[in-house]
Amino acid sequence: MRSPVKPVLLALCFATPLLAGCAVGPDYITPDFGMPARWSSDRTRPAPALKLGQWWRNLGDPLLDQLIGEAVAGNLDVAAAKARIREARATQRQAVGALFPAVSGTGSATESRSAGSTTNGIAIAPTTFSQFQAGFDSSWELDLFGANRRAVEAAGYGVDAAEDDLRATLLTLIGDVCSNYIDARAYQARVALARRTAASQRETAALTQRKQDAGSASAVDTAKAAALAASTEATIPTYESSYQQAVHRLGVLLGRDPSALGQRLSRTLPIPSPRLPLPKGIPADVLVMRPDVRKAERQLAQFTAKIGQATAALYPDVSLTGTVSTTALKLGDLGKTSTIGWSVGPSVSVPIFNAGKLQAAVEIAEAQRDEYHVAWRSAVLSALEDVENAIVGLGQERIRIRSLTESARRYGEAARLSRSLYQTGSSTFLDVLDAERSQFTAEDSLLASRATLAKNYVALAKALGGGWSGPIDSSVPEVVDSGTGAHLAQAVAPR
Repeated sequence: MRSPVKPVLLALCFATPLLAGCAVGPDYITPDFGMPARWSSDRTRPAPALKLGQWWRNLGDPLLDQLIGEAVAGNLDVAAAKARIREARATQRQAVGALFPAVSGTGSATESRSAGSTTNGIAIAPTTFSQFQAGFDSSWELDLFGANRRAVEAAGYGVDAAEDDLRATLLTLIGDVCSNYIDARAYQARVALARRTAASQRETAALTQRKQDAGSASAVDTAKAAALAASTEATIPTYESSYQQAVHRLGVLLGRDPSALGQRLSRTLPIPSPRLPLPKGIPADVLVMRPDVRKAERQLAQFTAKIGQATAALYPDVSLTGTVSTTALKLGDLGKTSTIGWSVGPSVSVPIFNAGKLQAAVEIAEAQRDEYHVAWRSAVLSALEDVENAIVGLGQERIRIRSLTESARRYGEAARLSRSLYQTGSSTFLDVLDAERSQFTAEDSLLASRATLAKNYVALAKALGGGWSGPIDSSVPEVVDSGTGAHLAQAVAPR
């Protein structure tokens, strides 16, 4: 008996050279973007090398460092981004599977009984016999025009985009944790300032009351002093509310309930202040460092490959199919003394008329590629804009904070001097009122400016692409199912 293996091997040998066939559609080439040589603030000096590793440590707050590590481990947006990576990798494996033959096994067992009969007066007894059949079916799409290879290419770019999406999520997360932590510390400081100032103003009001009792001050002065203290105290609930909102937001960013960090942040600490300047590198660095820019570029590559997928559908589809089967009357005879049959050969599917549907699919893919090309260019421009705005904001806030520091110091001196002169009767209460109001406004503005300076530092680090540089394990699923083997289905009660 002729072996069925030889024809199958001959067919595979014939098909192998065909697998190196052409791939239709455009090959992806990384687009060029005309980037400026330097940032606007570095026109007159060489650009410093970009250094963003754990940039948040420059804020000098160990508790903030701990919160960032906990946020990376527990944030729900990060968990969702990890799931998208697992989805993209599974999609890639699925696409790779289409490059290989598909083989399935079949088997059947039947038992038949023939009815008894009488022929020429001779009775024939009923007979019972069994028949067993087993075999293999296989098919292999030869992918002559690269449809499956383009699918693998697109899926690979999709994995890259998903990984960059995770990095972009981490970048945003770290920036949000820093900004909300700075806000929390700033509102703590502003609450403490308001309470100190209100207490001082209450002392001034008491002094004015004593002077009124002595006949050297009017009831108007006493009322104004009390009103100023009450006005300052009225800012405390607003600042407390904003502080609580920042703490609640931090709790959610860490993947916990909103009040989880209330106790840990209750002790007042200074507003984080950047210790060192942040080297900005050159504009071309954002193409590599910004994960949102890298993601947009990978998506552009992905949809360029999909044009090839759509174009390949315009060409013939050639597959190689084969079947091997064996039939026997006894189970032990399968493959031995049984009947063995086989078939092998190519099949061709040629698109003849489809009313322009396939060509329209190509045009759709090309339009989608153009959309992602524009999205990539927009991401680059937005990244450049973010950096330039952060540079300007940080530089101008440094100038502003110097002026506010001088203003707060001068108003503090004026308030102390005016109160001293008022006690001796050498100054009017209007001078005291104006000086205390101005001192509180200046000191409060200084605290707000310090917070803005720190947040602008955070914004610059984010704009440059500073995110989490450590390893991230995305292989562990968020939900681990149990009891997924074969089992009796449970009826679901209707709702």
